[in-house]
Amino acid sequence: MASVHPTSTPSIAVRPRRRALAPLEPVRAQSRWLLGIGFFILFFAAWAFFTLGGYVSPTFLASPVTMVQEAILLFTEFNFMFDIGMTIWRVLAGFILASLIAVPLGIAMGAHKGVEAFLEPFVSFCRYLPASAFIPLLILWAGIGELQKVLVIFIGSVFQIVLMVAVCVGAARRDLVEAAYTLGANPAGIVKRVLIPGAAPEIAEILRLVLGWAWTYVIVAELIGSSSGIGHMITDSQALLNTGQIIFGIIVIGLIGLVSDFAFKALNRRLFAWSSL
Repeated sequence: MASVHPTSTPSIAVRPRRRALAPLEPVRAQSRWLLGIGFFILFFAAWAFFTLGGYVSPTFLASPVTMVQEAILLFTEFNFMFDIGMTIWRVLAGFILASLIAVPLGIAMGAHKGVEAFLEPFVSFCRYLPASAFIPLLILWAGIGELQKVLVIFIGSVFQIVLMVAVCVGAARRDLVEAAYTLGANPAGIVKRVLIPGAAPEIAEILRLVLGWAWTYVIVAELIGSSSGIGHMITDSQALLNTGQIIFGIIVIGLIGLVSDFAFKALNRRLFAWSSL
């Protein structure tokens, strides 16, 4: 008598439902924009509520309306566009100078352990020194002109870039290096054709992050001995207790930094389209 086996049903993999607040769950680009803009709306609404409602004295915190009025005054009567241009120039000059020196040094440290052993203690020591502490010395060495301000940004950026690039290059995959040696590459070719191309997307991301730090150093550089720039305007406004202009100067720095960050991201995606960054 033939035995009858029950019909087996194929197992179907069931994808779990996506949950909006699940850990590491991706967010659509449109939702990301809406959420980001929504936070700014809530922030300005709370600011307006406490200032326009009389809960905070205008001496300590200007209202959004007052800030807009002061912003118009800055552009129409105090040539604030010139101050913005000077600040952007100082940031770019100090950051580009730091990048031109720090990136090759970082690549050398990451690629050659002897160079790393020689330079890392000094670079690590300098990385913890605040850039503002150098201002008295820089004034003695370079005066109170543009060079002093550029050097503050340079000192604040260069040591960070060196170490971060060194770590990035030093983390290269050993199997790729060994494969290149097997194919006949020499040490210089390893650096040029394996280490640098492999680390290039991450180096670009490091530069994007450090550019954001450079914007914090420029205000410190402009607080002393400066006759132009956003930091100079903030200092003058503080002496007059004009919180509207102070807040607007801070917001302008944030907006310029945000635009430069998005521009850096777009450039990185264009240059390294094959990377996941």
